[in-house]
Amino acid sequence: MRHSAMQDAPLKVFITGASSGIGAALAAVYARQGAVLGLVARRGEALAGFRQSHPDHPIAIYPADVRDADALAAAARDFIAQYGMPDIVIANAGVSRGVLTGEGDLATFRDVMDTNYFGMVATFEPFASAMKQARRGTLVGIASVAGVRGLPGSGAYSASKAAALAYLEALRVEMRPFGVPVVTIAPGYIRTPMTAKNPYRMPFLMDADQFAAKTAQAIARGTSFAVFPWPMRVAAAMLRALPRWVYDRVFEKAPRKPRAAGH
Repeated sequence: MRHSAMQDAPLKVFITGASSGIGAALAAVYARQGAVLGLVARRGEALAGFRQSHPDHPIAIYPADVRDADALAAAARDFIAQYGMPDIVIANAGVSRGVLTGEGDLATFRDVMDTNYFGMVATFEPFASAMKQARRGTLVGIASVAGVRGLPGSGAYSASKAAALAYLEALRVEMRPFGVPVVTIAPGYIRTPMTAKNPYRMPFLMDADQFAAKTAQAIARGTSFAVFPWPMRVAAAMLRALPRWVYDRVFEKAPRKPRAAGH
């Protein structure tokens, strides 16, 4: 489904992980377009601040953790009751934490997977059936080029994003007969609080505002898969093509994300 600025009613957009980084940047882009917004994040005070800074926009805020499927379902019901079914649902909430197997990080592995993968499924769940029946709406998942290969020290994040990529592809085909597009957006390195503490060079680093603008454009075009910044698509393809023995030797000594606090 292609969205046009000429449509009669404003877009209705539901975004998770909307309190900072990519999610907040996406919310700002759609607010400038005059969209009705439903914003979900754990930090309710940040959502409230965003709403206060956009007093002329209809914005519903939902302080909730995407690991809580019941809370997400309640937020979805409330948004639909107030404004109707959203035109775009963006599953953006995500966490990235350094982990190591055998070092007591099992809870962190589970937390990352619950947020980045199951949280995405739980975000779409309350809307998918209604969209199929109405034969309209768009589901958008924020994945990552980190899901292309397993990055040492980031096994939880890479695994969660690989799962998200596969899930979004399956969902895209499932929803196709119902005319409901599923858009996969795979960021490279984006300047956000999540990447601020990475102790290594981040090639092609892109500002969150620029990423959000390009993402909104891709969604409006009906793009099924996009990587931003675009050079990372080339880098990801080259990374995927590397023979295992080459990949192992190159990345064995690569800088790694620090392990989660408390480990």
